[in-house]
Amino acid sequence: MLLFCGLSFSQTTITGSVVDDNNQPIPGANIIILGTSTGTVTDFDGNFTLTYDQDPPFSVQASSVGFESAQEQVISSNQFLTFILNEGTSLDEIVISASRTPESVRESPVTIERFDAKDIQFATTPDFYSSLENLKGVDVNKGSLTFNAVNTRGFATFANTRFVQLVDGMDNSLPGLNFALGNILGLSELDISSVEILPGASSALYGANAFNGILFMTSKDPFLHQGVSAYVKTGLTIQDEAGDNQFHDFGFRAAHAFSDKFAAKASFSYLRGTDWFASDNNQYTLGAVGTADAITPFRSGPAHDGLNIYGDEVALAANGTGQPQNLNEVAQFLEANGILPTGASALVPAVNVARTGYKESDLTDYKAESIKAYFTLNYRPFGNNTEVIWSSKIGKGSSIYQGSNRYAIKDFALQQHKLEFRGDNFFLRGYTTIENAGDSYDMRFTGINMNKVGASEWFGAYAAAYAQGAGQILGGGGNPGDPAAQSQLHAGARVFADANYTPQPGTPEFISLFNKVTNDPNISTGSKLVDESKMNVAEGNYNFKDLLNNVIDLQIGGQYRQYSLNSSGTVFTDYDGSIDYSEYGAYLQGIKKLMDDRLKITASIRYDKNEFFDGSYSPRLSLVYAAGENKQHNFRASLQTGFRNPDTQALFIGFDVGRAILVGAAPDNLDRRLPNTTLTGRDAYSNSYTLTSLQAFGASGGTTSLNPVNGTGITPLAEQEKVTAVDVGYRGKISFLTVDFNAYYNTYDNFSAQKFVVTPKTGSVTDASGVIDIATGNYKVFNVYTNSSADISSYGGVIGLSTKIAKEFDFGVNYTYAKLDFDQSTDPDFSAGFNTPEHKVKVSLGNPELFKNFGFNINGRWSDKYFWQAGIANAMISARTVVDAQINYSVPSMKSTFKIGGTNLGGKEYQSAVGSPYIGSQYFISWTINN
Repeated sequence: MLLFCGLSFSQTTITGSVVDDNNQPIPGANIIILGTSTGTVTDFDGNFTLTYDQDPPFSVQASSVGFESAQEQVISSNQFLTFILNEGTSLDEIVISASRTPESVRESPVTIERFDAKDIQFATTPDFYSSLENLKGVDVNKGSLTFNAVNTRGFATFANTRFVQLVDGMDNSLPGLNFALGNILGLSELDISSVEILPGASSALYGANAFNGILFMTSKDPFLHQGVSAYVKTGLTIQDEAGDNQFHDFGFRAAHAFSDKFAAKASFSYLRGTDWFASDNNQYTLGAVGTADAITPFRSGPAHDGLNIYGDEVALAANGTGQPQNLNEVAQFLEANGILPTGASALVPAVNVARTGYKESDLTDYKAESIKAYFTLNYRPFGNNTEVIWSSKIGKGSSIYQGSNRYAIKDFALQQHKLEFRGDNFFLRGYTTIENAGDSYDMRFTGINMNKVGASEWFGAYAAAYAQGAGQILGGGGNPGDPAAQSQLHAGARVFADANYTPQPGTPEFISLFNKVTNDPNISTGSKLVDESKMNVAEGNYNFKDLLNNVIDLQIGGQYRQYSLNSSGTVFTDYDGSIDYSEYGAYLQGIKKLMDDRLKITASIRYDKNEFFDGSYSPRLSLVYAAGENKQHNFRASLQTGFRNPDTQALFIGFDVGRAILVGAAPDNLDRRLPNTTLTGRDAYSNSYTLTSLQAFGASGGTTSLNPVNGTGITPLAEQEKVTAVDVGYRGKISFLTVDFNAYYNTYDNFSAQKFVVTPKTGSVTDASGVIDIATGNYKVFNVYTNSSADISSYGGVIGLSTKIAKEFDFGVNYTYAKLDFDQSTDPDFSAGFNTPEHKVKVSLGNPELFKNFGFNINGRWSDKYFWQAGIANAMISARTVVDAQINYSVPSMKSTFKIGGTNLGGKEYQSAVGSPYIGSQYFISWTINN
């Protein structure tokens, strides 16, 4: 009892308020006891209460983004403190991702972008994740309403395996599919404390695949951010193809500190709407590598294969199987069996014909849905300096994902569970990630396998109807061979065949067949994706700075990952059970300040080992120098290397996407059977011809030679992909302008490349049998993973300027330049996939207090045209200009903020990638309480 009284007596409670230099309250300001991790944040009215288990005197600091921090001395309990914060700059913001230790943006050794709760409040998009596109140097590829892929510095895809996304230290990527599903399974906007983005190689601290950059999302601490908050949001999406559709979004967060030792929080959010429709009906014919595919407008002929039409791949064409190869041969067969009258086949041309196929909108309901829940229990057993955290993050969603095909992501689930111990100088965490593909399916193979059913009857009906119509034209004195007549005959034959043998969307026959195919994981008859892969991670970090009396900031850390791939043979070659493998890494970093703290030197090195490859070292050295009387001019330079372990797909995939079969390059994968064929990965890598030689062979009518892949460098991945990155930059304030500039130059070794090869089914590339297979269509196209020996580099720069206009309006403008340096002739079969505009300009204008409680914000973006290369198709993406805006009104008495906004206000629809939807406009209204 005496001990308890003593502890109670030693507690000091202080209250206070934080206002700006116009005496306006600053909600969400951070209040912290200097030299400790004890703190809180101000409420909606700028007020706070803080209890500290020590007697005065001690110092308290108040800080908020965009303001200079201030300190006050506490000399007695129950003291009331008033902090007046003067306006500052974004250079004073504190970040932790660049060096794994708190530092201001101006001191960061690399360029860094930051987005926090205040930015969310004034964001011009309905979801904060999309607003990241307004940050300089950041690209967001929009694949659907809920799935957007963040990237920096090129080589972008929707999967984006070169870019890492962390949520409270947990890798948010899917263990089997290797990419983060945007924010569909991430954090609620109510629980976001900050988002930090490091463009460029970050492997020295964060390991494999932090190659193009890394994104950190940090949630709010329940000790600091207590209470209940909520939001509700609704609006419209407007698109020419989809029309006008409503969406709804709501969420809440509750956090409470039950004592100074125990706190908990729970957050939940739910979004549902209608996704953007993809409706590109043009046909893309595989062009020369490095060039755009040949595009044939819809509908050019009876064998047209539309990009977003599925099932029209089922066609009569030369295939070396001995089956009827064109419409005339079908008619001859029907005539020989007495189904067509004698001589009817003579009226039917020898042309290829494809089934009609289904539009993408026929094969998905375009439901966009995201359900996210996050729970944490926080325990401080020894005061504020040590904390034990258990967290569980559970998400479920529906969206559209685009890779080599388009996939309907239905009820996809991801769960992560973490136990973490952390203190002022260390952390130790372990977590598991478990994914479940739910009812997801491949839309292309849904259409293909639906149209395989009744195919022979359909083609027979088509040929019969064509012959009958041709006979009627001939009997009437016309010429059925006239092009106009042929077009009419094909159209009539298609209508007749579809009416009798193609189940129409919405009918019971269609629904029954659709359900059968999408619940069948066998790719030859169905389209269901099965994926229940897992990933277990253990990692830790310790900072020795206190033991070294702050002479040097010295950190050591490490990580271990274990993958367990389980797709039941639908994605990977795991036909006979799960595939398990592991990788590990360790790093050392030192930070030293010299010359009156003007010069900051950071040096680090990391070693990583994947069980299929030799170990790899990633060193980094950076210098930051603060010039000027007040250290207001900050110059930095860094030299670092990064590496990229092949992802799970590059190692073990065995997946038929129609255009080709994807083949992983792990040693254990080469002798496994690949889907829809008797061939193995070893056949693809050792008994194949290059794609460029096949294209030349076809263009010459078979007079040029076919080149075997042996000797061309197309071999299974043998080395990790590596990058050497040089980065220089400046941050500072010049007169009234805040300036942030950086430039980089990256050179790549052993670039991980996917290349198409053509493999004879029965013949050999060492003799004429292989050529015969190619000439007769008896071959398979594979997409293999290999290292390119080409000289590949990229370079660019970003400059951002920000200032105040008329002392009230925040104005910013930035420009990004990005360029790939690669000579296609040095590796003709290599598809670089840079997929990034060369020029981008972004502009922002806003005022959080235009008049009392009323603010606004406007963002404008312009992107140059760029070339998109991917497995689905290659094409130029048009330049675009997009304007987003919002107005907001706060009601302090209700602790509420109301917002009305819209995206793409000009209404001109744009596309991020070939095959993806054209993005229309989105309008929204929201009500946020107590955040």
